Amino acid sequence: MELRQNRFRFAPRVLKLSVCLLSLSLGLPMGLSALTLPTVAAQETIQKTTLSPTEATKTAQILLKALVVQDAKTIYGQLSEALRSSTTTERIQQRLKRRPQVKSSRIVDVSPGIDDTTVDAMVETIDGDVPLIMVLDQKGKLIAWKWSGEALPIEQSAIDFVNDLVSARWIAARSFLELSFQQELKPQDLQRKWTKLNRVTGGFQKVKDAIVASQGGEQQLVLVTIEFGDLTDNLFVIFNSQGEIINVDFSADLV
Repeated sequence: MELRQNRFRFAPRVLKLSVCLLSLSLGLPMGLSALTLPTVAAQETIQKTTLSPTEATKTAQILLKALVVQDAKTIYGQLSEALRSSTTTERIQQRLKRRPQVKSSRIVDVSPGIDDTTVDAMVETIDGDVPLIMVLDQKGKLIAWKWSGEALPIEQSAIDFVNDLVSARWIAARSFLELSFQQELKPQDLQRKWTKLNRVTGGFQKVKDAIVASQGGEQQLVLVTIEFGDLTDNLFVIFNSQGEIINVDFSADLV
């Protein structure tokens, strides 16, 4: 089974996210066109996620309380549908037991993005305070989270790719792409899409972190959390098993 779209058609970004996560979680093959980069004219503004900061805070608090008491069932219930299909309550419980005991937690910041929300928290463990990043979809379900200090090579590659975009090193950024994707996406395409994203989001400020949402398969998903002038958003970067980028999901509102 292969998930594909026609070359010049695209789904809304939230739908593409669901398809992407579901495909990755089920281990399904996903061609280069599965997250086809948009080719339509864009407006000068991008709407933010429909999830309110209050709703995002509520979900984050549920997750943080569940961490303290190691309640895997509650955590499982707060996962996005795609993530629930790729794990079980038992697996979550095993992971909780391998982590240092959480004593308390607090939410530091809630940042609505285009169609997701990034929540920064501080978790007190028996080994000290540890920053925790959570990314929630428009329904308030957990897409991915990351404990500070945990990193994989594809996370650094995704950050380096974005840093090249920020520095207008279009050819260098393109070198991270798998060869056939390089042939599909020209340097001027990268320049146009990034320039538009940078303009409508209020200008790049900094890369906050990168979070692996799916790993170890033929397709791997990394979310790069980027702080812009008007919002904080996550750029979805898809890698193959060799650590090469096979797709980048800019907003569907961008040319």
